[in-house]
Amino acid sequence: MAGCSFLSVLAIHICLLLGLSFAEDPFVNYEFVVSYITASPLGVPQQVIAINGKFPGPTLNVTTNNNVVVNVRNKLDEGLLIHWSGIQQRRVSWQDGVLGTNCPIPPKWNWTYQFQVKDQIGSFFYFPSLNFQRASGGFGSIIVNNRAIIPIPFDTPYGDITIVIGDWYTQNHTALRKTLNAGKDLGMPDGVLINGKGPYRYNDTLVPDGIDYETITVHPGKTYRLRVSNVGISTSLNFRIQNHNLLLAETEGSYTVQQNYTSLDIHVGQTYSFLVTMDQNASSDYYIVASARFVNETTWRRVTGVGILHYTNSKGKASGPLPDPPQDQFDKTYSMNQARSIRWNVTASGARPNPQGSFRYGSINVTEVYVLRNKPPVTIDGKRRTTLSGISFVNPSTPIRLADQYKVKGVYKLDFPTRPLTGPPRMETSIINGTYRGFMEVILQNNDTKVQTYHMSGYAFFVVGMDYGEWTENSRGTYNKWDGIARTTAQVYPGAWTAILISLDNVGVWNLRTENLDSWYLGQETYVRVVNPEPNNKTEFPMPDNALFCGALSKLQKPQDISFATSVMGSSGQNLLFGFVLMLSALFSMLG
Repeated sequence: MAGCSFLSVLAIHICLLLGLSFAEDPFVNYEFVVSYITASPLGVPQQVIAINGKFPGPTLNVTTNNNVVVNVRNKLDEGLLIHWSGIQQRRVSWQDGVLGTNCPIPPKWNWTYQFQVKDQIGSFFYFPSLNFQRASGGFGSIIVNNRAIIPIPFDTPYGDITIVIGDWYTQNHTALRKTLNAGKDLGMPDGVLINGKGPYRYNDTLVPDGIDYETITVHPGKTYRLRVSNVGISTSLNFRIQNHNLLLAETEGSYTVQQNYTSLDIHVGQTYSFLVTMDQNASSDYYIVASARFVNETTWRRVTGVGILHYTNSKGKASGPLPDPPQDQFDKTYSMNQARSIRWNVTASGARPNPQGSFRYGSINVTEVYVLRNKPPVTIDGKRRTTLSGISFVNPSTPIRLADQYKVKGVYKLDFPTRPLTGPPRMETSIINGTYRGFMEVILQNNDTKVQTYHMSGYAFFVVGMDYGEWTENSRGTYNKWDGIARTTAQVYPGAWTAILISLDNVGVWNLRTENLDSWYLGQETYVRVVNPEPNNKTEFPMPDNALFCGALSKLQKPQDISFATSVMGSSGQNLLFGFVLMLSALFSMLG
């Protein structure tokens, strides 16, 4: 088996080199070995999920239109999928790494993802999408650089730094999963990590001695790009750097109107990139802080991540109190107004949302409207569940996209309601029937007591409005129809709504979910199925030859298939064909 695996890995690299003769866009290759290691980020030894022995995992650093190949070896004791959050997987939802499109990679197996970062730039992250695993790690940053011929709308920074922040428990994901399965809340997190490390000991009472903390070393007078992702479980975090302004430049693939913030709320699943100029006198190091928002700050004081910004000419260690968070305990509009202030830079060069021209979203006629409402958890059939519009999603044993490919009946229902159900909640595999090339308006209504963030795979959507109260038809009068940000993850404040617009040009099956991991795990998600009805169309790549089978199709999975699982196309001829298909796809894109 080891020999076969070696030969298959060798074969893929040979095939990919051959494929370059047909595909003008280069291939970038990564190897991910996903395993458990023991770490003590908060001073307590615990099991975490590492990639190549590192926690967090390596940064994927690629360029617009690169073909990305990631060979994943699963050394966990349970199934695994890696989701590339924010990567649109144009025409290839097979590579999205969620249960609606992929069978899990079994333990001791390896599987190769191959996708193109087509017409994208920006800052994103990846994570394991199954079984609450993200709560134990397995995440890392994704950078998609502009091509050299496309200028960035600011001077080239001196350095590019990735930062992942998130709430953290000293229990691993299996223990947290058991808590949720038992119908209980997870309770307050044990802390916040910055790049997988615990807090600097800024307070001897709150922070025990001996914790490893993150230090970022910079040169005075230089400007750096900081890409910050909230990869946590369910806590919104306020990010700030003592005595430094954060000049917002980009979020999740869209350049923004550049504005300075002293701090910014980053909600679960969101990524921002800032330009930070090192313009202080370096009399000491400076605190980097990520603290919990919308909570009792006295009770939650320990749920604060603290790192260190260290100038090369620093004269001493950081000391004293942390920089203050927003003082808005009695002003619930502060954070929302901050979110509304984030606008799209419509004059910047770079990849535009697909299809080309959809950035004039304010003049496009809406073809379908869905109001999706979430509430606090409910009990359905004796189980504690979360819902969207009264439906708690049940993942089928056969992935939706695979069921479509093999015409397996009864796996799902195309009957997700356009408005919330009025009857009792129910558990179902109910999905949205999206209209190919339609323009969908989705209103996300949060009737829970905590912030929810929603993500949609396959697309960047336009965030056009948000407000407190119940959305009504008259709410459209408040929409931003010109420069609303195009992104992949949007927050919805408690007791409020957020409206997004989506141009449904990307064929496939796409996950629409809350990024709050506990609510997602308990059923707060659905899928949008987008099918081109034209016969013999070329709008989707074929199913990869290394596709795994499970559920009703498990009999098609041969044990020896794993020795070929790293081969994306199975043979050099087929890989050449893949390169040719990429060229055809680009041609059809231009003709369309």
